[in-house]
Amino acid sequence: MITIDKLDLKGKKVLVRVDFNVPLNADMQITDDTRIQAAIPTIEAILDKGGSVILMSHLGRPKGEEDDAFSLRHLVDHLSDLLGIPVMFASDCIGAEAVELAHELQPGEVLLLENLRFHNEETAGDVEFAERLAELGDVYVNDAFGTAHRAHASTAVIAQFFEGAKAFGYLMAAEIENVSKVLEQGSAPITAVMGGAKVSSKIPIIKHLMDKVDHIIVGGGMTFTFIKALGGQVGDSLVEDDFVDMAAELMTEMRAKGVELHLPVDSLNADAFKVDAATNVSKAGEIPDGWMGLDIGPETIKYYTQLILDSRTILMNGPMGVFEMAPFAGGTRAVIDAIARATESGAFSLVGGGDSVAAVKNFGMAKRMSYVSTGGGAMLEYLEGKELPGIASILR
Repeated sequence: MITIDKLDLKGKKVLVRVDFNVPLNADMQITDDTRIQAAIPTIEAILDKGGSVILMSHLGRPKGEEDDAFSLRHLVDHLSDLLGIPVMFASDCIGAEAVELAHELQPGEVLLLENLRFHNEETAGDVEFAERLAELGDVYVNDAFGTAHRAHASTAVIAQFFEGAKAFGYLMAAEIENVSKVLEQGSAPITAVMGGAKVSSKIPIIKHLMDKVDHIIVGGGMTFTFIKALGGQVGDSLVEDDFVDMAAELMTEMRAKGVELHLPVDSLNADAFKVDAATNVSKAGEIPDGWMGLDIGPETIKYYTQLILDSRTILMNGPMGVFEMAPFAGGTRAVIDAIARATESGAFSLVGGGDSVAAVKNFGMAKRMSYVSTGGGAMLEYLEGKELPGIASILR
């Protein structure tokens, strides 16, 4: 693992790719600074080692055009407050102003460049654009795990211009190390909690996890494609009919590999997809017509809770139901609570994927997990076993 700890940064201008793609409200105020907070340790370490920092990031999807709604200038004051020093800002990420500000940057100072995606060359992975960015710094550090799965100019292409002077930041290193604790170094029994709406989006992950885990717990809408494959009645629940045969094949493959698949035994159902719908509880494979499963039932909560408490390594990727609606949040909350309790008893837990992270935060349990990933799509692709360009470019 090549981290900034292994580089001499004294007097060096360090170009750091961060993920400052944070939500802003109508007044251009940051509503969740988690991603910025996550980058602070790397920035401060570079400054402590005598370097200066040039930060580059994207924000939203401006589609190659300047748009104040996506300007990183809205982050400057908050970033300055977090670091305790004034942060300078360049109104473009390339060009004369960026070059001049970077050239004049002194050790201990921080410069933030304007949104990379104001240039289409960023997402196109344009080599010339990457080279112009590279001219701003002496050392390249990638600390943006959230974009590590993209072969963009600033996340992968740029690294070729820093032979022997490139490294991972602390956040990137932590993401890689914590996934490895589950997939490569996990203590048995290892349990993957898989949820979400569609099994189709989770097939590559499930296939990769089969050789890594002992148990796979399933919840969410994807449940009903498996249950239908077993001949169960799912009423009006979400089912991907095109993937019923694939679900059956996955179950056969899991049995052959000795992986235990756990499906809900009961279901909390609603007569409409709305918060004030009428509800009932049925066996998971006996949902009446006109009703849809929107959460795991009480018996499944007990069943899954015990499985999780008996585990030593736990991966959560996806909720158990429509947790955004209070009547159907109980299953997801109970499973997260079980993971927290297992963690407090010595298990290692990793939460990854946008909905899972949102649920853990919504229920105020993020600090009770061993590690909560900052990378949604990147984490999913990493769990699939794919090589991520942003990681590979540093290791080459």
